[in-house]
Amino acid sequence: MSTRLTGDETALWQAAARVLDANWTGAATAASPGLYPHQWSWDSAFISMGLARHRPDRAEAELLSLFRGQWADGMLPHLVFNSSLARHAFFPGPELWRSEHQPGAPRGVHTSGLTHPPLHALAALRLHKCAPDADGSRAFLARLYPLLAAQHRHLARTRDLAGGGLIAICHPWESGLDNSPAWDRPLGRLRLPPTAYAPAHVPRTLPTGEDYDRYVRLAILMREAGYDPGYLRDSHPFAVEDPLVNATYIASTHALAEIAALVGGDPVPHRERAGHVHAALRERLWDTEAGCFRARDLREDRLLPVVTAASFGPLLDPDLPAPIVRDLVDLLLSARFAGAAGYPVPTCDIQAPAFDRGGYWRGPTWISTNWLLWYGSLAHGLPVVADLLYGSTMRLVRQSGFREFFDPFDGTGRGSHDHSWSAALVLDLLGARRAPQAA
Repeated sequence: MSTRLTGDETALWQAAARVLDANWTGAATAASPGLYPHQWSWDSAFISMGLARHRPDRAEAELLSLFRGQWADGMLPHLVFNSSLARHAFFPGPELWRSEHQPGAPRGVHTSGLTHPPLHALAALRLHKCAPDADGSRAFLARLYPLLAAQHRHLARTRDLAGGGLIAICHPWESGLDNSPAWDRPLGRLRLPPTAYAPAHVPRTLPTGEDYDRYVRLAILMREAGYDPGYLRDSHPFAVEDPLVNATYIASTHALAEIAALVGGDPVPHRERAGHVHAALRERLWDTEAGCFRARDLREDRLLPVVTAASFGPLLDPDLPAPIVRDLVDLLLSARFAGAAGYPVPTCDIQAPAFDRGGYWRGPTWISTNWLLWYGSLAHGLPVVADLLYGSTMRLVRQSGFREFFDPFDGTGRGSHDHSWSAALVLDLLGARRAPQAA
């Protein structure tokens, strides 16, 4: 692969940079103008990695802006609201979460009460490796390290609901793959009040990606319990150990160990934690018969049936054994995923009844999941897979622009336009192509 940007790639770089410049609010980057005007947690992790290639100062500001929403117990909310916008500019807004009534929430900042995949330490380390000023970047890491460590302590303390080492999500929105069909079964158990949330709703056996009544109900249950860890462990109806969420946790825990060494901290506890989660991931979520990882529903203590792009997330684990890597790659390249898609990777098994090529997180290709699998493929020395993911991602944005997501068969852009993480991750991919040592 050439280390020089071609003219076409230079034009793509400039277009991606323009999107990030246009979406900059002065303190952070809106996920997408109009549709997503606030700051989402793992969006910001992805966005910061693209900004590191374009505007390193803004990359650091992006993460610092996000962490101003961190709660006293270390919880990093999945959403930090832009206070300059009308409270009803986005639903659900601050009125659903009521963070101002939580004693541990920051004052003067409205946030959600959920969290997101903990990709942030990995993003921070990647910023450092791309930084033109190593000393200045190390000072930034020293400022961010205690906040990242608090985030990880919070997850270990409050979200290891089964006590086996993995962290659990308590709402589909915490997965990052919000409407994934993986959540249909546990959501289907949730009973709604008869009229308060869906007065004219036709009951169905299992929810579709459009059943926001259930998502809102889960959020209200968490809020009414004061987001109490004991309630989440013992009573909350949705509790799932997800392979992608835990893979980001492993990757960021390894990154946190590297950051600790850079800033004079102790990396050993982080390395030990990463090893513990690695062992639990294989023990609890690996399905030997299916040859992939699957999410575990803690309320029924069984693996969930639908295989999604999250099943490949553990490629982010640098210690994943070679036989497991081979099984994942075989499935990834099969007709159930990349092998039957002109623009991979679809976010759901194409052969599954729940697959929907246009359904939000239920089939389309997303640049964020492509990037995660590209990064994991490089870590495991899989250049053919990495090149496939790089090439398909570039074809998507060349054809349809920086859209939120894409049809996996014809590459048609869907969702919002000028989506920030799509532009940012293209910048990171192009930057890695130009400087392979930073990949």
